[in-house]
Amino acid sequence: QVELVESGGGLVQPGGSLRLSCAASGSSISMNVMGWYRQVPGKDRELVAVMTSSGSLTYGDSVKGRVTISRDNAKDTVYLQVNSLKPEDTAVYYCYARNWLHREFWGQGTQVTISS
Repeated sequence: QVELVESGGGLVQPGGSLRLSCAASGSSISMNVMGWYRQVPGKDRELVAVMTSSGSLTYGDSVKGRVTISRDNAKDTVYLQVNSLKPEDTAVYYCYARNWLHREFWGQGTQVTISS
């Protein structure tokens, strides 16, 4: 059973930074794509950033210039650094992974709240 375990969410003041991490476990097949999406109530889940095992990056328009995604391929772990946080960054952030057989997996989600 593949599991994506997220950590690092919480309450952050506007203008601050946060770092999320997500580790995949239980898979005999490594992950090609790993990254993050986010969702607020009443809206579709939107891309934050994803990264392939070869290093290709895709960022969501709403966070470009403020996020850095990185990976440890050997550990199937992905990290997300978000800077200059805004109240509109408040959302549940979900870890995403897709293995080399194109099976997709989602984490349980971690709440990020930007508020003073």
